[in-house]
Amino acid sequence: MAHKEHKKGLHPRNPHNKRYDFPQLIKSLPKLADYVFKNKYDEVSIDFADAKAVMALNKALLAHFYNIKKWSIPEGYLCPPIPGRADYLHYIADILAEFNGAKVPKGSEIKGLDIGIGANCIYPIIGNSVYGWSFVGSDIEKESIESSQKIIESNDSLRGNVECRLQTNHDSIFTGIIKEDDRFDFTLCNPPFHKSQEEAQAGSKRKVQNLTKQVVNKASLNFGGKSNELWCKGGEVAFVKAMIKQSKKYAKNCFWFSTIVSKKDNLQFIYDTIDYVKPTEYDTIEMQHGQKISRIVIWTFLTKEEQKQWASKWKD
Repeated sequence: MAHKEHKKGLHPRNPHNKRYDFPQLIKSLPKLADYVFKNKYDEVSIDFADAKAVMALNKALLAHFYNIKKWSIPEGYLCPPIPGRADYLHYIADILAEFNGAKVPKGSEIKGLDIGIGANCIYPIIGNSVYGWSFVGSDIEKESIESSQKIIESNDSLRGNVECRLQTNHDSIFTGIIKEDDRFDFTLCNPPFHKSQEEAQAGSKRKVQNLTKQVVNKASLNFGGKSNELWCKGGEVAFVKAMIKQSKKYAKNCFWFSTIVSKKDNLQFIYDTIDYVKPTEYDTIEMQHGQKISRIVIWTFLTKEEQKQWASKWKD
């Protein structure tokens, strides 16, 4: 598989490639109008440092593009930036298409595992809406599972297509979640980025200063985020290395394992771990959203023949 790079913005199929059409979004969610104004460049926008404004924008985007009319998350939980989340899924779709005659396989027979579904259920929402895929979402926090379950039950399109599973062993990523007879076409993960709460808070402060162009002494995340969503011991590298090592036990349960890697400097540590578990194939896909560049690292343990047999079961 050839290494892929994409440096010109969001994925070509991503509907968020263009500037936000606020008049159309307000039609989908009239409440958004309360937060829309003309900035100093005479452009219609919102204050992206305002958590309530970002929440309203997300609700409007989900209603307008993904037909999700009832979506909310508990206060303080991660409110995900939807354009970047959508990009991840479109690139996963491209990977699957490579084994399906260049055509993205659609329908509920295609099943993904979202490691860390959070309180927002965002990856299953987008993947189900755009491609009709079904999902299992796992999380270590009961409140997150309950919130995602509430979103699922509140939207007809998600019911029966998304299942939530609570991970009770915080040292395990797949054990206790993947059942013996489970077959996942892909896994997704947006791992905790920071190594500590202090590091997460410092990152939040920088983010708000960049958004507001003002010096701040203390900042709450405009996108929110509980501790397990933002940081873990060892940060991104430790989490992803553990995931890679644990994935080998489930080599035949999944076609493609994948994860986001936010920091380029972390890649070599992650590649070393991948080499250690000896997958049959792995690759890195670069994504860009504005000035931010992140990567999807994917790996599989299936042989070429097993890959062919697996994909032969997909329906067009």
